[in-house]
Amino acid sequence: MGNVTDKPVKQAEKKRRQVAALPWRGSGADLQILLVSSRETKRWVIPKGWPMKERSDPAAAAQEAFEEAGLDGVIAEQPLGEYEYLKRLKSGAARKVKVDVYALEVTGEHATWPEKGQRTLQWMSPVEAALGVQEPELRDLIVGFAGVELPTEERPAPARAPTPVKVAWNRLRRRVTALWGRARR
Repeated sequence: MGNVTDKPVKQAEKKRRQVAALPWRGSGADLQILLVSSRETKRWVIPKGWPMKERSDPAAAAQEAFEEAGLDGVIAEQPLGEYEYLKRLKSGAARKVKVDVYALEVTGEHATWPEKGQRTLQWMSPVEAALGVQEPELRDLIVGFAGVELPTEERPAPARAPTPVKVAWNRLRRRVTALWGRARR
């Protein structure tokens, strides 16, 4: 008979882990951080994705920066830190995901990349980038990395992420609109 610690953990209870790159260029007052828009909610995020079997976590984070933003650079071997967010699944459900963040000093930008046209890219000052992201822990990582401070009055509450119902409704609306357009041809 096994004890309580032998009980298998349900998949939904596990926290998933992703890797991310924090792209930066310049130094001092000229330091800039690149944010990308997420594909579903269009909010500002950093390039991130699932770990890759054939790559180390830092290399996987650098690969995500290339795929999502067309960036080349020098990736740190150790993470700056981590943050959590709610990942919206295709089913509309949400799952908590922890993200290890690696600094990426950008040395080049490609004219084309796999997700070009699917996301908006924006170089920002560290303060703009920190205020642009939704997750408080990511905001703190950006502030800590850049060595800047945000006055309390400039730390607005993050915009609420869409609920699973809202995500499912928007997905359904897009599908119906696409089908309606095909039917009218």
